[in-house]
Amino acid sequence: MAGFRFLHCADIHLDSPLRGLSTYPGAPVEQVRAATRRALENLVRMAEEERVDFVLIAGDLYDGDWKDFQTGLFFTHQMAKLGRAGIRAFVVMGNHDAAASITRSLPHPGNVTFFSAKKAETVSVDGHDAVIHGQSFASRAITDNLAAHYPSPRPNLFNIGLLHTALSGREGHEPYAPCSLEQLVNHGYQYWALGHVHAREMVHAGPHVVFPGNLQGRHIRESGAKGATLVTVNDGTVTALEHRPVDVLRWVSLAADVSSCEDRGQVLAKVRADMEAAVDAAEGRTLAIRLNLVGASRAHHALIRDIESLREEVRAVGSDCSDAIWIEKVRVATAPIADRSRLRARDDAIGELLDTIGSLAGDTQAAGLLGREIAPLLEKLPAELRAGLPDLSDAASLRDCLADTEDMLLAMLAGGGDGP
Repeated sequence: MAGFRFLHCADIHLDSPLRGLSTYPGAPVEQVRAATRRALENLVRMAEEERVDFVLIAGDLYDGDWKDFQTGLFFTHQMAKLGRAGIRAFVVMGNHDAAASITRSLPHPGNVTFFSAKKAETVSVDGHDAVIHGQSFASRAITDNLAAHYPSPRPNLFNIGLLHTALSGREGHEPYAPCSLEQLVNHGYQYWALGHVHAREMVHAGPHVVFPGNLQGRHIRESGAKGATLVTVNDGTVTALEHRPVDVLRWVSLAADVSSCEDRGQVLAKVRADMEAAVDAAEGRTLAIRLNLVGASRAHHALIRDIESLREEVRAVGSDCSDAIWIEKVRVATAPIADRSRLRARDDAIGELLDTIGSLAGDTQAAGLLGREIAPLLEKLPAELRAGLPDLSDAASLRDCLADTEDMLLAMLAGGGDGP
C-alpha cells in the first residue's frame, strides 16, 4: 500500500452562540464569537500546508439552527479552498447538525462527501488504498448502536470508521450512539475517527480509536489546547499520530499554589510568574484565564477578607503581563494554616458554623433546599451585581460557594489564627 496522510477533526460547532459571556467585565466578546470560524480557517490552512490527502469531520460541524445562511456559506467557502488544493473532505453529521433544519438545503462543493443518515455506507478514497465507513445522525438524540451496523472491513485496504458517539459514556456528554470499545477494536478497521467528546483522548492504539476533541474551546470547561489529529499511514499501518492545535483563543484553568506566600504581595508575584508561563505556552494566542489560588497559606486571611480588591489586582497583573490575557474569574480556594478538624470540634460559634457548613456540603438534598431558598434573594439584586455570581442551582457551584463561605468565616471569626 502507498502512504497517505489525513486530518481528523470533530465538534467544530461553527458560530456557536455565546452564553452570558457579555456580562463578564472586559470579556473579549468579539474574539470568542469569531473563534470557531478562525479555528476552521486554521484547519484548512494546515491541511494545505501539510498537503494532506483528505480531511475527516466526525460530526457536530454546526451548533444547531443557523441565524442565517452565512454560517453554512462560510463552511462551504472553506471546503472550496480545500477543493482547489485537491483535498477531499468526508463528513458525518452529529446530534447538533441533525437539529439544524436548514443544514441539508445548502449545496456543497464536489470535494465534500456527507454520509447518509439512513444507513451506514462505504466510500472509497480515490487514488489511495483506503475506504471510509460512516453514518450521519438522522435526529438529535440517537440512542441506537450505529457502529453495530457498520460494514465489514474491505480486505487489503486501510479501513476508517467515521462515527459520532459517546462510546460507553463520557462525563458531560449525552450517551448518543452508544457502543463499546471492545466492539470497535474487534470490528476489523485500522482507525476509528470519533467525535462528540470535546476532550482529546487516545482511547486505543492498534487499532487506533481516537477522539480529537473539539476544534476551539468555547468556555472554561473546554480548557487547554484544541485542534485536530494529523495521521500518517504507511503500508496500511498508522506510523505517526500528532495532535495539532488550531485554536485562536485558549481557555486556561490556572491553579496557582500560594502555600509558600506570606502576604498578598507574594501571592501576586506568584500569579504573575504563572501567567507569564501560560502566555509562553499559548504561543501568541489570547488567553481566557480562570485563576484558582490554592494551598494552605499564611496569606489566606488577607486574601479572603477583600476578594473584590484582589480580583482587580489580579486583572491588573494580567494586563501588565500581556494584552492577550482576559481574567474570566478569580477564586480563592486557599486554606488557613490551621487544624480544621480541631476547629470544627470546638464548642463555640466557630465550631458550630463549620459543622453546619460541612453538613450542608455533604447533604445534596439540604444543599438543594438552601439553593432554592437563596435564589429569590439573588433575583432581587441589580443585574450588574448578579453578573458573574455562581449558579446555586448547580450542585458543584453550590459546594464551591459553601467552601468559600467556610474560608470567609474562618478569616472573620478566627481572626487570622486557629484559636486556643
